[in-house]
Amino acid sequence: MTTRHTLTLILALFATPLFAPAQAFADEGAEAAAAEEMTVQQILDAIDANMVFESRTTKIKMTVEGKKRTRVFEMVSYGRGKDDSAMEYLTPAREKGTKMLKLGEDMWMYLPSVDRTQKISGHMLRKGMMGSDLSYDDMMTTDQMAKMYTPTLLGSEDVDGRPAWKIELVATDESVAYPKRVQWVDKELFIPVQQELFALSGMKLKSWRMGKIEEFEGGRQFPTWMEIVDEVKSDSKTTLEFGEMSFVVELQDEVFSKRWLERK
Repeated sequence: MTTRHTLTLILALFATPLFAPAQAFADEGAEAAAAEEMTVQQILDAIDANMVFESRTTKIKMTVEGKKRTRVFEMVSYGRGKDDSAMEYLTPAREKGTKMLKLGEDMWMYLPSVDRTQKISGHMLRKGMMGSDLSYDDMMTTDQMAKMYTPTLLGSEDVDGRPAWKIELVATDESVAYPKRVQWVDKELFIPVQQELFALSGMKLKSWRMGKIEEFEGGRQFPTWMEIVDEVKSDSKTTLEFGEMSFVVELQDEVFSKRWLERK
């Protein structure tokens, strides 16, 4: 089952799966959509075909709104293949030079203030990145996660006036961060536009929304805005705005190495 993007929306922007093998699904998905007879697997494959690229770079503005204060971060991120990504903080000044590196199932962070590289694992994965509503665990989804969820097509609903498929994803392993996910996928664009994440008890933990869709190289449609709300906290919201996005870019191998991570 191909659910890389349906499991964690943020991965479409921080780490991008391979483009080439998914292209065949684009034509197949378009034909099925016209017939309005898509299966849940065809929908998931079409999402991959529309949203995956071999390489990617983008500037990101992250606004974290809390009860007492609002913080703004600017970063540049790089993606290569299906599981590798790198990111560097540009602002604010106190975070400048902080870097993150994700290679497959492993993630590290370089902290320039103490000149130290730290591996992100265990309970640390559940913490919010820079105090945001986006956890490190949200960024760790890989192909292995596809085996941990069973998808069911629940039907159709309108989202912001546009028809969308409603899909439920239930985990086969109850120890995962989100045992159930419900998402809405735009029927025409094959883009997840909304997602709700639930605990085993049924409590809603997080809500995601994606929007401000623009056209990029090759005529691909891609969202440039994302909002994440922690439903457990009060008055907590994180907004991501993506600018200067490019999906036709050559990236040096050194960017995806611990040498780059620790380079000043």
